[in-house]
Amino acid sequence: MPLLAAAAIVAGAAVQSATGFGFALVAAPLVFAAIGPPEAVWLLIFLGFEVNLLTLAGERRRPQPLWRDAATLLAWALPGSLAGVAILRALDPVALQVAVSVGVVATLIARRYSRGRRVPRWGAPAAGLASGALTTSTSTTGPPLIVYLLRRGAEPGEMRDTLTVCFLGLGVIGAAALWATGTDDLPDGSLLLWMIPLVAVSHVAGRPLFARLAGSGSYERVVTVMLLIAVAAGLVGAVA
Repeated sequence: MPLLAAAAIVAGAAVQSATGFGFALVAAPLVFAAIGPPEAVWLLIFLGFEVNLLTLAGERRRPQPLWRDAATLLAWALPGSLAGVAILRALDPVALQVAVSVGVVATLIARRYSRGRRVPRWGAPAAGLASGALTTSTSTTGPPLIVYLLRRGAEPGEMRDTLTVCFLGLGVIGAAALWATGTDDLPDGSLLLWMIPLVAVSHVAGRPLFARLAGSGSYERVVTVMLLIAVAAGLVGAVA
């Protein structure tokens, strides 16, 4: 794997530790370009599972997710994950890289315009279906979940922990859907072995930032900058 893609994984783990999301959004464009879509999806699922376990079980605090919302989102993600497998098989690598970048743009738009709006009845089902499909096609599951939780009025801590629970569940759902449909192009084991400790270190480094960013005006700015970097990297990778 090129060093730039590895650096994107490390940066994505730190961003997710600090904000509650962003691992796949930052890492996926370059990882897709480096090792190909099926292997990239599996790698991001494995490493994302590590990041989210560290968030819930590796910090000395009591998590505060919105359990009912998380359960509803994950229930609707089940059928969506099967649709995502079809997308993964139908699109070529360039199209998938563009799709990842579009997902990042959707997140930026969502963060700008979704705060304070009332959640429609179809909000949770739509977000769950979309996140399930994105799990098995691009691994960028964040945008629909963020839209829903922003409209739900979740506080920073609630959003971070609810996203973490959803990402853990989506990782299991996505892996099961990929395996059941024969999409079993697993990444190289040695790649996982040397990425796992790097991800853990970057996650620990990102923890102190959450407390600072959650109550400051720099939270939105930092997230936006990281997502814009991911968009640029994805588009460069698609046209290169």
